[in-house]
Amino acid sequence: MSSSKSTGSTHVAGGAKSGAAGCTTKDVSVSADRHGGPPYTHIVLTAKNTSGRSCTMTGFPEIQFLESHRENVPTVAKSKPAAPVVLKAGAPAYALVKLSDGGVHEGNEVVTGFSVTLQGGGGIAAVTVPGEGGIAVDPARWATGYWTYQLRNGADTF
Repeated sequence: MSSSKSTGSTHVAGGAKSGAAGCTTKDVSVSADRHGGPPYTHIVLTAKNTSGRSCTMTGFPEIQFLESHRENVPTVAKSKPAAPVVLKAGAPAYALVKLSDGGVHEGNEVVTGFSVTLQGGGGIAAVTVPGEGGIAVDPARWATGYWTYQLRNGADTF
């Protein structure tokens, strides 16, 4: 994970300049990894800046897991960083995503892929779930955090 420093009121990852344009799906690659577990109740989204320029990750990932539930996964306000996340070329941003409370539950549905929309007109990325057999998500329990430079104990625990 990249170190952060502050330039004025904007935090900067690895020395990127503040005021950078918003990241798009052409600028970043989005992937998912299991977090903790078993049982696997969370995943971590990683958006790595693959462009040759700095860009800003706006807000939070807008996630749609299920065709049967067309609403976005709700956000957790306490995970919002104090300043925009500006990524230098090659730097990552992270977002923690709660899937369920764990265990088998009749409200859980297994998915093998999902979509992530980058806010600010950044486009939509198709994401394959980690591991084999998919992941179980519960629309009554799911939640997502904001994009951050690193997962922070407390703010990103939900």
